[in-house]
Amino acid sequence: MMNIKKLISASMVAVALSGCQREAVKPNVLFILVDDMQADAIAALGNRDTYTPNIDRLINEGVVFTRTYTNGALCGALSMPSRAMLLTGRGVFEVQSDGMKIPVSQITLPEHLKNNGYRTFATGKWHSDHASFARSFTEGDNIFFGGMHPYEENGHCAPRLHHFDPTGKYDEPPFAGQNFSSKMYADAAINFLKTTEHDNQPFMAFVSFTSPHDPRNILPDYGKKYSPAGLSVPDNFLPEHPFDNGELNIRDEQLLPVPRTPDQLKKELSLYYGMVSEVDLQIGRVIDALEESGNMDNTIIVFASDNGLAMGQNGLIGKQSLYEHSVGVPMAIITPDGLSSGKRSDALCYLYDLYPTLCDLMGLDVPVSVTGKSLKPVMEGKQEQIREQVFLAYSNQQRAVVSGDYKYIIYNVEGKITEQLFNLQKDPGELVNLADELTEKKNELHDLLMNQMVENHDFCDLTQPLWWKDGHKLTWDDISVPLKSGRIKY
Repeated sequence: MMNIKKLISASMVAVALSGCQREAVKPNVLFILVDDMQADAIAALGNRDTYTPNIDRLINEGVVFTRTYTNGALCGALSMPSRAMLLTGRGVFEVQSDGMKIPVSQITLPEHLKNNGYRTFATGKWHSDHASFARSFTEGDNIFFGGMHPYEENGHCAPRLHHFDPTGKYDEPPFAGQNFSSKMYADAAINFLKTTEHDNQPFMAFVSFTSPHDPRNILPDYGKKYSPAGLSVPDNFLPEHPFDNGELNIRDEQLLPVPRTPDQLKKELSLYYGMVSEVDLQIGRVIDALEESGNMDNTIIVFASDNGLAMGQNGLIGKQSLYEHSVGVPMAIITPDGLSSGKRSDALCYLYDLYPTLCDLMGLDVPVSVTGKSLKPVMEGKQEQIREQVFLAYSNQQRAVVSGDYKYIIYNVEGKITEQLFNLQKDPGELVNLADELTEKKNELHDLLMNQMVENHDFCDLTQPLWWKDGHKLTWDDISVPLKSGRIKY
């Protein structure tokens, strides 16, 4: 792979990043999304055990937002609402609770680009409905309408996929892929990029890998293999979580028996890192194809994960928590002019802020349905922050707020309240609970959280089990009344 950071002419930069819409210089977009990849698993972001040269190249040649969050989820399958948020530029209480359907009133990012003259292509995971996919993309192949490749169907080795259906119905049964999922998706992306070589029409390619999400029991022949003996356990490894967070029996937590041992975790990490490295290789193939197409000099590249993963940290294996390793995500933006190249920004942001950011970089208006905030001023060095705090939610039992160096988490599990306060600067592993020691700071952030819940249209009552009111469990219809009444504007 040649160097990504090639400079295009000053005139092209001025037009591509302004409001001008000259067809010849509209920037393309290559959006690379991975599944369940923690920032801790990337070599360029500090992991000394992993081999990720292609992701590292993207990290080192773009701007990395080191405090990016997915805003949370109201169900155990975080990727559904996370991807719905990313694609619509809206928060967790502004999309359907499980993310399985994107309403027509919420214009997706590829749909918006399609409406502005772009070819829009997709391959890989679309964890939402067929209708929203159909209105978003003009092309695609090897499409996966699901959350994960089941163990009983041979996992990633036989992904159940669809070819592009121009009718948008996708009523034919899926076919079983003959190659590992990541290769199937990369192959489809490469074939598409070949068609752009002499095409003046701008494009968006949405390449959505299902790796390194489990099953991890069978690794492909390609990619680096890891020996458990050569790996280290995270500094914040715990054999089990110190209290009931409401999700200790969910599927993800059953992948390893409790209490976990360092040796058990190292074996699991060896498989997880194997998946990270194999998808890294396929990402490299896609970037090579972009360069060979001649479009590198006019393409914005985004790299991100839909959510993180614990992998032994804080006594957890899955992602159903509000700790940094799970609700925090890696995110990098690489622009063809090298804007903020190699920069690390600690600006607080959500994954769904990518939508207005890309519109801003491309000189496109932002649809009124989008509520995210553009990060372009941070990339240009005009602002240090776009948000003073971020609000985080998980299920009906966990809420959190991050402000400055501190994170406050409150749990309500069957009426039992637990509070945590962490100094993320001094304690990034979130092991030292300061809630009893720094009561003034805890109360300050508790009040901030209450305000954020109101602002985010979260109607939970923290004085009783979350999502209950007047002794009755709230339904999604109860929660979504503001959306239906129009008090949340599209």
